[in-house]
Amino acid sequence: MREKHATWSALFAEKRATLSSYFLRRVAHRWDAQDLVQEVYLRLLRIEPADAANIRSPEAYLFTVAANLVKEHAVLRQQQPLGSDELEQVVEQLVAPTNLEADMDSESRQQRLAALIDRLSPKCKAVLIMHYRDELSYREIAERMSISTNMVKKYIVKGLAACRQRMAEYE
Repeated sequence: MREKHATWSALFAEKRATLSSYFLRRVAHRWDAQDLVQEVYLRLLRIEPADAANIRSPEAYLFTVAANLVKEHAVLRQQQPLGSDELEQVVEQLVAPTNLEADMDSESRQQRLAALIDRLSPKCKAVLIMHYRDELSYREIAERMSISTNMVKKYIVKGLAACRQRMAEYE
């Protein structure tokens, strides 16, 4: 079994850059591409030795797995109530003044935003920090916090909405 894992690991190491390019051309964000590259590797490692022995072309199999992941990713993106693009826009709106005549300097806005984030529930605050500061994917956050990816999305949406509303009250 270790031999097969070593074979898959070697193939993955050799094709990682190619896989990354493949995903970058097919998904909207680099972090999604990175997640998909890692998912390919995890799926390769889950292959039973008996099944692995029947794979004639490991490289072709690798890219078949990648193609299937792109399809799965597209389906999941359609099911998401709030996509990554919308989240980025919300974050930009949180950081940038919504009222052009607002005379708040950047440091003051950052201090207020930090105070607002600090008032969020511990889980909501942790999710926002892991996603925006640590740049972890929803899946990575879910695994670390032992919650579903849907709960991660809900915490992010809830936290951003609360911060945006409270920041608007300051202006």
